Amino acid sequence: MCLWQEVVEWDGQRIRLRSHGHRDPHHPLRHDGRLHAVHLGEYGAQAMAVHGGLLARAAGEAVKPGLLVSLRGLQLRVERIDDLPGALEVEAHCLIADTAGSQYEFVIRHGDAEVARGRAAVIYQT
Repeated sequence: MCLWQEVVEWDGQRIRLRSHGHRDPHHPLRHDGRLHAVHLGEYGAQAMAVHGGLLARAAGEAVKPGLLVSLRGLQLRVERIDDLPGALEVEAHCLIADTAGSQYEFVIRHGDAEVARGRAAVIYQT
């Protein structure tokens, strides 16, 4: 399952992604016809995974599989996201990364409105 559809821009520390998939009636995280805002935590975690994959590819390395171990400070500004008419965009920023794992902060917006923010941590599986 890949929730982000478009890489808008990225560099060694940040990534910005875009998606319209939250409006899809067949979205894999929908429940009872709704897509609740709590799933924006998964959107944030996937942003860091996409960034890690791009960094690995740019370095000529294999992508490291990871395990989400922490989602902290998740602030949700909406109850659900399936009714938002435009694209979602995330900006994720790497706070720390080493051979054991990484931690990112992310902000997800719908237009000019912030809909979620938080931090996610991943440890790499060996």
